[in-house]
Amino acid sequence: MSEEKKQTNTQAVGNNLKQTSAQVVGSNLNSNPNNNFNKKKDFGGKGRRFSERPKEEFDQRILDVARVTRVMKGGKRMSFRVCIAIGDKKGRVAVALGKGADVTLAVNKAVNKAKKNIIEVPIYNDTIPHQINGKFGSAKIILKPVAKGRGVIAGGVVRVILDLAGVKNISSKILGTNNKVNNAKCTVMALSKLKRRENNNKADRFENKNGKENNEKDSTLKK
Repeated sequence: MSEEKKQTNTQAVGNNLKQTSAQVVGSNLNSNPNNNFNKKKDFGGKGRRFSERPKEEFDQRILDVARVTRVMKGGKRMSFRVCIAIGDKKGRVAVALGKGADVTLAVNKAVNKAKKNIIEVPIYNDTIPHQINGKFGSAKIILKPVAKGRGVIAGGVVRVILDLAGVKNISSKILGTNNKVNNAKCTVMALSKLKRRENNNKADRFENKNGKENNEKDSTLKK
């Protein structure tokens, strides 16, 4: 019995020592100003940590990437050729080529070149005003306006260029070749030849005719 009492006493003393030591350590941690483990870090910034990039004016799509070689005196020099299309989906679009030792350099050159050669496409009711045929080299294309709801009936690079231009209803047919670069340039050339519609309302025509007749009558009376 005496041995059991000794064991229980030693266990109770050990537990009391552990509790007191834990309380002392906790009070020291809370009282020490250098220990800020429980405090949330304040970076001093409000809102998002990273600022958003400004939205670019034109969307860009890579139409074709090719590795080309140039024969020099010392041997062959490798480079990349990129065909890229840009547009704002509001009637402005362009296509350009760029070459560089790296793909990113070629893309940057092509984008800068395309921004200098932007064309404006006349769009009426999400389609083109009239049918147009285009030809560039061996590439030929036919673009036709369609009714609202038909969508873009096109494929390949032609579809990409029409989407960037903002045309939502159109029918197209590629003839001659499957070369992406030639088809892209042929499409842009055809879009650049589109003519804007004149005011063809019946009321305007009637007013113009009446105005001409009145002017003719006045001139005859003066004579």
